[in-house]
Amino acid sequence: MSLDNQPTYSGGCQCGAVRFHIEGALGDPSICHCRMCQKASGNFYMPLVSVGNARLNWTRAEPARYQSSNLVQRGFCPKCGTPLTYEAPDGVALAIGAFDHPEEIAPVVQWGMEGKLPYIEDVLKRPGYRSDQDRDAEHFINRIVSFQHPDFDTESWPAEQKK
Repeated sequence: MSLDNQPTYSGGCQCGAVRFHIEGALGDPSICHCRMCQKASGNFYMPLVSVGNARLNWTRAEPARYQSSNLVQRGFCPKCGTPLTYEAPDGVALAIGAFDHPEEIAPVVQWGMEGKLPYIEDVLKRPGYRSDQDRDAEHFINRIVSFQHPDFDTESWPAEQKK
């Protein structure tokens, strides 16, 4: 919480080139199944949360933007391509996955149901495993060194690589 007792949030892209800070209450988190959101996110649906009346500040660069329709722009990191915003005449929404703590922002409504893929209801019923349970990928997983920005603000990025 900030000094004036407003909720605060931070987040950014995968590479850390674009970061944001929000002060104030967010709107209703949602997922959108429409085909435009599927393509913009490269996924089954796009989880978004409206900035509403909260104060959004870009603290490290700003997203590049793509005019995805006559009324909507999509913001994304110009370096790594992470989808960041949905910008329409009624305001800005941010991709929930771009927040440092997305677990705090649970969707409460679904939109664009006409585009909902027919297998979505069954996806989470499929067997699930942790990454470290995949014995065939163990050698690969143990060699991964992430260059992804951490889930907290940093003074600068990228961090110096340790040799």
